[in-house]
Amino acid sequence: MSSAPVIEEIESVIIRFTGDSGDGMQLTGTLFTNASALVGNDISTFPDFPAEIRAPAGTLAGVSGFQVNLANTDIFTPGDAPDVLVAMNPAALAANLSDLKAGGVLIINTDAFTDGNLKKAHFKSNPLEDESLNKYRVHKLPMTTLNREAVEGIAGLNKKDIDRTRNFFALGLAFWIFDRPVTSQEEWIKAKFKKPEVQESNIRAFKAGYNYGETTEAFQHRYRIAPAQLPPGVYRKITGNEATALGLVTAASRSGKPLFYGTYPITPASDILHFLAGLRNFDVRTFQAEDEIAAMGSVVGAAFGGAFAVTASSGPGIALKSEALNLALVLELPMVMVNVQRGGPSTGLPTKTEQSDLMMSFFGRNGESPLPIIAASTPGDCFTMAVEAFRLAVRAMCPVVLLTDGYIANSSEPWRIPDPDLIAPIECDHPTNPENFLPYLRDEAGGRPWVLPGTRGMEHRIGGLSKAPQTGNVSYAPAHHQQMVRERAAKVQKLQAVIPDQEVFGPESGDVLLVGWGGTYGALRAAAQQAQREGASVAHAHIRYLSPFPKNLEALMKRYKKILVAELNGGQLAFLLRGKFGLTNIEELNKVEGKPFKIAEVHARLVDVLKGVR
Repeated sequence: MSSAPVIEEIESVIIRFTGDSGDGMQLTGTLFTNASALVGNDISTFPDFPAEIRAPAGTLAGVSGFQVNLANTDIFTPGDAPDVLVAMNPAALAANLSDLKAGGVLIINTDAFTDGNLKKAHFKSNPLEDESLNKYRVHKLPMTTLNREAVEGIAGLNKKDIDRTRNFFALGLAFWIFDRPVTSQEEWIKAKFKKPEVQESNIRAFKAGYNYGETTEAFQHRYRIAPAQLPPGVYRKITGNEATALGLVTAASRSGKPLFYGTYPITPASDILHFLAGLRNFDVRTFQAEDEIAAMGSVVGAAFGGAFAVTASSGPGIALKSEALNLALVLELPMVMVNVQRGGPSTGLPTKTEQSDLMMSFFGRNGESPLPIIAASTPGDCFTMAVEAFRLAVRAMCPVVLLTDGYIANSSEPWRIPDPDLIAPIECDHPTNPENFLPYLRDEAGGRPWVLPGTRGMEHRIGGLSKAPQTGNVSYAPAHHQQMVRERAAKVQKLQAVIPDQEVFGPESGDVLLVGWGGTYGALRAAAQQAQREGASVAHAHIRYLSPFPKNLEALMKRYKKILVAELNGGQLAFLLRGKFGLTNIEELNKVEGKPFKIAEVHARLVDVLKGVR
């Protein structure tokens, strides 16, 4: 008789589910993450989608992965390398094995290791039979066969339908190994799938995977992760795109305005549209235009009409929207443009992350056309910065660019739901008194009156031609053009008065300041913490306000001997900081692989820079 399995208490674990794009790995990872959030673990996820649409099954181009980091402490990233790798076919193994930690757990669906699949994955020999996997703890199981046996006999299902459920077999096994509660998962299946045969097949597959772990002697070691000690409050799991959508709706609500969202679908921004489309009861109007140019035109019109107007896209779509965005700048209308950055140039890497649109945000319009630019740093921070974007847009009466990226847009984390009553109202004044009205007469912040069209006695001309100050009439006078250009730039710079000072994590002065922006926050903060634990004089500053920069940023940076700017591009922020502040002590860490930073590579570069200081 076998003994009861050992349950080991651990602080954290990193699991990666991998398979073909049709194997349901994104759903598997998401459901495992949801179950972990319910038991109170801190979580951080990294979905990795194939760039090819319907790549041939079993090929490296079609591999899909989902990595989740679970912990009983505060974590910042999905982790550098998985402790556990679930590989549903040879291509998944080939694409991910090099990331698995030595001694890590490898769970393999042996049924998929046919000669044809091995050839597609470019294996010269079968890794299940040679010695290439000796440094891992390998569990080989015929997952497809076991799953077919479990689901056999359900009327109305063919073999293809049955094989679609094997991701739930893998999910059930993961639930058993990591001691996840099964009740919530069965309830989810019943709520998700309406056909009785589909419900039953997925429940059977899930239970079969769980029971396999419980009954086979191959899995006699289980792991348990205690709940994390997070600040008290009500939490939900949230992705960056979901948080952005909720932030936009909240901003509109706190301003007493309808939200108009005009867009054209593009990866990885489309989920913002999908999420907002279900919120009609919050006075949200979504419009899917025939292309990006039409979408941007609709947003300019909505802003002129007095709505909270927003669009979102990724790099290629932003390029198409730039002309109409520049029109909105000249009209001086408040709106928000969300750029969920992906790898470029051109179509580039549609499903991979990058931070290469910073220069485009600054200079990607004709003429002198500065705009406020802000960037979210985590999935949850997308909510905060979406609200902030509209607050700044109304104050300065101009479009605001909100930068996120594919990494934080699709990644998820626990998010403490804020009390909406504690979010300050956004005051939107629409003047109605025509006495002494001038459409471009500026207030203290540099903004012009936001007059609703049709207000009696306050009619005025709009358009993209050069304008005269105050009246807004078409003017080609050189002095008028120069004055309007300078006034539009000045109101952006005046936002420094209301944006917060730059914060720093670590010593207020020292050897190295690690500087970043956007979705690199987690890796940079973790690397800085590691260096500090090693006794290094290292601090971390993550810039969320990029145009204008916080007013204390220059003085802060000058308190450190070296500045290391880490970003997922060729050095765009470093270029801007050198040009703006004349700094000559900036070092760079640049990565353009379509992948986020690993903590280890940031820490290694920090160590190199520290050696140069000493």
